[in-house]
Amino acid sequence: MAALGRTIGRRSFITGPRFTPVVQSLPSIVPFVAPEEIERSRGKPFAVRLGANELTFGPSPKAVAAMQEAASDAWMYGDPKSHELRAALAAKHSVQPSNIVVGEGIDGLLNNVASLLISPGDAFVTSKGTYPTFNYFVQGKGGVIHTVPYGSDDRQDLPALLAKANEVDAKILYLVNPDNPSGTWHAAPRVEMLIEMLPPACMLVIDEAYYELSEEELPAIAVDDLRVIRLRTFSKAYGLAGCRIGYALGAPDTIASFDKLRNHFGVGRVSQAAALAALDDDAHLIDIQSRVRQSREALNSIAYDNGLTPLPSATNFVTIDCKRDAAFAKVVLSELHEMDVFVRMPGAPPLDRCIRVSCGTEAEIDLFRQKLPIALENAHRRSSLII
Repeated sequence: MAALGRTIGRRSFITGPRFTPVVQSLPSIVPFVAPEEIERSRGKPFAVRLGANELTFGPSPKAVAAMQEAASDAWMYGDPKSHELRAALAAKHSVQPSNIVVGEGIDGLLNNVASLLISPGDAFVTSKGTYPTFNYFVQGKGGVIHTVPYGSDDRQDLPALLAKANEVDAKILYLVNPDNPSGTWHAAPRVEMLIEMLPPACMLVIDEAYYELSEEELPAIAVDDLRVIRLRTFSKAYGLAGCRIGYALGAPDTIASFDKLRNHFGVGRVSQAAALAALDDDAHLIDIQSRVRQSREALNSIAYDNGLTPLPSATNFVTIDCKRDAAFAKVVLSELHEMDVFVRMPGAPPLDRCIRVSCGTEAEIDLFRQKLPIALENAHRRSSLII
């Protein structure tokens, strides 16, 4: 294809896209290297996929049947209002459909929130090392990110987050609860207190992707509270990560604002059908909650059996303290990958001393059980050679 250009007088100049100054200033970074990309680099597939916090148990059979039925109608756009799904979600949460917006997973909704609230120079406060995708959207709008380290208990430091939000006059304070990548959580009273102490005109965005898998009490937050928006997904407990569908709960005026800029046809017909059917299968969800609980217990036991310490988890993964530094944890990760076991590790201290392992089937967890001691032995040997 010929290059585009413009002519001034008799001279032709090659021109390119006129990116915004904000975009020109940003590095080209992918927040997560996908397991498929790692497989392409290594030239072979992983035997088990325990690094992306997907639900390897799979979705509800009702959801699978609904997707199969809806597939023949995939030539039609999905309902841009997600009317049936919003009505079902409203009934489940005892709210009104006007309190709910459906989007392309939590990530799509985070992008919307950034577009709604962040202008160049606006302050955004988050924990250093927590789920990072929101950061990329905020940076893309020219926002200024202020981070706070995790506390000594490997939980997000709520007092420090609040102090930073006051210090920088934050437009958004972002809390992932239960947290990714630590798996830890804050009890309902602490979150409720945080809301009451928010700075004026600061919105608390609570990412509750794992809330169905937590056995902890949820914070009592009025759905019409203008200070808070809560984000949920069908990617985790419902096993529909590939469908890219989630929702936000908030005050009607806040929710209505999404219509000003969201991708109205971003959630396809098949995904909506899957989510609606999954939501209707309480028995499957209860079974998944039990299987995830058992898997967490198995991962905890594996960690202890190898002299490691699992962090408390209210999610579908366990973060395991490798008892040394980030360099050692990275070697453990590399060794596991060499043995075809895909796991991840947190990228920022203090959690970068850990590896993070998703829950899985008995066969998947058994393979991790077999490979971890070998990975640790090899990592200790490699580390001693470096020393």
